[in-house]
This record gives sequence, C-alpha cells and structure tokens, in this order.
Amino acid sequence: MDLAALPAWLEASALATTIRNSLYLFALIESFHVVGVSIVVGTVLVIDLRLLGLASIRRPFSVIATDVFRWTWLAFALAVATGVLMFVTNASSYWVNTYFRMKMAMLVLAGVNMAAFELTARRSVATWDRDRAAPPAGKRVAVLSLAIWVVVVFLGRWVGFTLSTTTAPGNDEINLEELENLIPK
Repeated sequence: MDLAALPAWLEASALATTIRNSLYLFALIESFHVVGVSIVVGTVLVIDLRLLGLASIRRPFSVIATDVFRWTWLAFALAVATGVLMFVTNASSYWVNTYFRMKMAMLVLAGVNMAAFELTARRSVATWDRDRAAPPAGKRVAVLSLAIWVVVVFLGRWVGFTLSTTTAPGNDEINLEELENLIPK
C-alpha cells in the first residue's frame, strides 16, 4: 500500500466509521486522551521539578522515579491508544495538519530528551540521588522536558481547532443548527 493512501484507508476502516458515526464515542475517547495526557504531564512535572531541586527534595530521586514512572508509562499508553483511535477517524486531515505534525515531532523530541537523560545524569544517579537537585545535565534535561510538554499540550489543542471541516466520503458536513437542536434546553 502506498503511504499516501494510508490515511484514506484508515478513515474508511470499520473502526474509524464506527467512532465517527457514534454520537458519544469520539468524545469519550477524547476525554480518556485528555486524562492520559494530563497524567503524563503531571508525572513528568513531578520528576522534572525534583531534578531541578524545586519539589520533593527530601526523597531520593530513585524512589520518586520508581513511584512515578509506572504511572507515566501507563498514562502514555492510554494517550497513545486513544490518540490513534482519534487519528483514524479523520486521518487525511490530521496527516496534513501542520500542528499535528509538529506535535508528533515534539513527542519524538521528548523521547530523545529522555534518552539523553538516561545516557547522562541517570547513569550517575547513585552519586546525586539524595542531593537537592540533579547535576547540570539532569537540570538541562528537566528544563527542556518541561518546555517540550507545554508545547505538546498547546499543539494538541491547536490540532483540534485547525482541522479541515471536510468529512469522510459519503458523510454530510456537520450542521451546527441541527446539532444545537439535539441539546435539551
């Protein structure tokens, strides 16, 4: 299959059609996506503030990391799964959306930043585990991490507001007046 044809194929799938045609399914998936992203950002914030010496300074970094990272990874898995489900419903529009592409690039950068931490400050954690803050390499990674995740959240919101108004073949465009009539008054 041609890579350019992949978005249209995803949109035409039974899964995408089911989600797109449901009155509540997309909203439910999006809600779980927001929960997942919120937990990821919150747990990353805990780790980054500890690395910077601004929070949880009485607890060793390794203990905090052990307690927090399992939640980070579970929430990240939830965010990825729900993100994929949202993507397939309108893949052609997401595929060409600049903010979506920037968000994906920032997520890759977050992974590179985490790898940089693992290859630098994390390797020497035994020497600074109980210190107030991480060494300079750890602090740089923490600052970059905070910036990346703020940008990811902003880009994620912009994606939703900049998608094309076109819909899948065969579907009518959303009529806002009809939608408003569905809401009880």
